[in-house]
Amino acid sequence: MKYCLFILFVFIFQEQQSLGQFIHQTDSIVKRYMDSAAVTGICIGIIRDNKILYTRAYGYRIKEKNLLNDTSTCFYAASLSKAVFAYLVMRLAENGTISLDTPIARYLPKPLPDYPNYKDLAGDDRWKLITPAICLSHTTGFPNWRQFNPNNNKKLEIFFTPGSRYAYSGEGIDLLQMVVEKITGRSLEDLAKEMVFIPLGMSRTGYIWHPEFESDYALGYDEKGDSIRKRRRINPGAAGSMETTISDYSRFMAAVMQNDHHMFTPIISIHSLHQFPSLNNDTSSANERIHLSYGLGWGLFSTPAGSAFFKEGHDDGWVHYSIGIPSAGRALVIMCNSSNGEKIFNRLCEKLLGITIPWQWEGYASDLSRPPL
Repeated sequence: MKYCLFILFVFIFQEQQSLGQFIHQTDSIVKRYMDSAAVTGICIGIIRDNKILYTRAYGYRIKEKNLLNDTSTCFYAASLSKAVFAYLVMRLAENGTISLDTPIARYLPKPLPDYPNYKDLAGDDRWKLITPAICLSHTTGFPNWRQFNPNNNKKLEIFFTPGSRYAYSGEGIDLLQMVVEKITGRSLEDLAKEMVFIPLGMSRTGYIWHPEFESDYALGYDEKGDSIRKRRRINPGAAGSMETTISDYSRFMAAVMQNDHHMFTPIISIHSLHQFPSLNNDTSSANERIHLSYGLGWGLFSTPAGSAFFKEGHDDGWVHYSIGIPSAGRALVIMCNSSNGEKIFNRLCEKLLGITIPWQWEGYASDLSRPPL
């Protein structure tokens, strides 16, 4: 009995030593790359065996006040909001509230162009082909946002047959949010709180600003290191209004890793040279070897370690990256309150996850202002 206890003690001691060494190495890597790219603040979440191994915060949440980031600091999530919305839609599909392959026309009490925000679609019946799965896989044919319409008319138009090709679109996510709210008669914030945030223990996450966020939040910083005014959003937007923390989003990623592998079935292959501009017609075979594609709310590609899923976030002063390899039980979350963060995403993924992301397609910088040590 004493011998067994001794062996257990040695095992635990070795595990603690190993984790301590891992934390030290990770801290060294992150701080080195932060310095090389002049990143104001960054948070890291690492998942192993489908469980959170490590969350850590670095740098400043409000540099002017010398306030440091911590793992409970609220970050503006930008388009990481879309992945959480996709998870919510999957829960609604599981309980029979919505069908992913049913045209949205069947869920609306009147034709889509009769809604003021969609009047531009009058005369183009292709909107009737759009399904929830088409919205989540970014194949609606919409521009990312109507203000980026390549015809420079700021109208919402359909540029190709829905479902036929990939073109990232926040408009498509907005449309599905409207459909979900019509079906349920509830706001996105209420649904997400009941079906995602509370069940997963995401106590400092919301699609709108909550008063309790005031105690610990970050400002975003531009490429020059200047702060950007904080927006406190009052209207929930599935495409990009969420506030969250590295601790909460890591919980979300762990849940996705454990339960939602069906979200990672490729729906559409991606042949574009770059992700943005989303309606650019330049094509390339460069990513065929990694089987770059999109599933239900997530980008997908092949790695030597197994198939990976990913979702980015980007806005002025805020850049994020989340990626997981379900077959390996490993995932990485990177959240930055600095526009310079994208310069180090590829290298952090290589060092901390052991894979190369499709950084050229995603439009990330190829090198740093100062070479890493």
